[in-house]
Amino acid sequence: MNKCLSLVHLITICFVPFHIASAQTELPQARIVNLNIDPEQVVVLHVRPGYVSSVRVLEEVSSVVLGDPGAFKAEHSEAEPQLVFFKATSTKPAQTNALITTKGGHEVSLSLVSQGKSDHSEVIDYVLNCERPHSFLITSAHPSFVVGDTKNIAPEDPTSNPPPEKPANQEQQLLKVQRLENPHWEGKQLRVAVGQTTEKEQQMAVPFAVLNASARTMEVLPPQIQLAGTSRDKHRKAIKAEPVAIKDYWMTTRRLAPGARADGVVVFERPSFKESSERLLLAVAQAEEVDRPVLVPIAFVAPVAGGAK
Repeated sequence: MNKCLSLVHLITICFVPFHIASAQTELPQARIVNLNIDPEQVVVLHVRPGYVSSVRVLEEVSSVVLGDPGAFKAEHSEAEPQLVFFKATSTKPAQTNALITTKGGHEVSLSLVSQGKSDHSEVIDYVLNCERPHSFLITSAHPSFVVGDTKNIAPEDPTSNPPPEKPANQEQQLLKVQRLENPHWEGKQLRVAVGQTTEKEQQMAVPFAVLNASARTMEVLPPQIQLAGTSRDKHRKAIKAEPVAIKDYWMTTRRLAPGARADGVVVFERPSFKESSERLLLAVAQAEEVDRPVLVPIAFVAPVAGGAK
């Protein structure tokens, strides 16, 4: 009997350390990442089912858009205005993209990657801290969809004595000269109108105006350009839209009181060609309704000097 008990104790002593060591090897490789944000960079965030990964941005978060809400989950609380939490909800390997927009108009583009529960040695990003090397403002050396600030370029009071003006570039002059006097509005609460485009070496400048027709204050996101149309897939039609890279934009303001209007101009490089069913569109959305932008058609070819709109 004593020999049997001794054998049981020996088996227990041998098994327990092996079990503990085996459990320790299943722990993921957790890490905290401090990353300088480049406006042209897509940041990869490694997540895993059963764990939460947090992303800390430099400003208060305005909206979070998730590509595949069936495999991933995004959470944001007003108590932590600069934090966004991501979780993998599927045990299978999956990946998608996510876009974080701040109230200052900046964007952080993420690529979420989950290897599921099949690979226990996979790296997990517990925390991703978005840092800036010098400034979070986007300089002219890195054109993107987002510009660091907005500039007031409305005409000044002629009775005042303003300081000598610096030479304005072509797009700013366009906004001053071609302010939409009788705009053709599109949309309901947020209304958008475009003016006559100008083109130089396939680089187009489009003046536009936005109007807050609601009873509350709204924040307008930076404008975007897309090439949209329909394509036939067997016996059904599918809507497709491709973003067009924006070089720069200007707006008099992006926060509108009820009944207020803002004017702006957006500059982008026009695609060299398009299909007959495709249209070039200006997309403007509220910060609260990023998934419901107002779409306004833009002429694919700008009129020649002296031509009609």
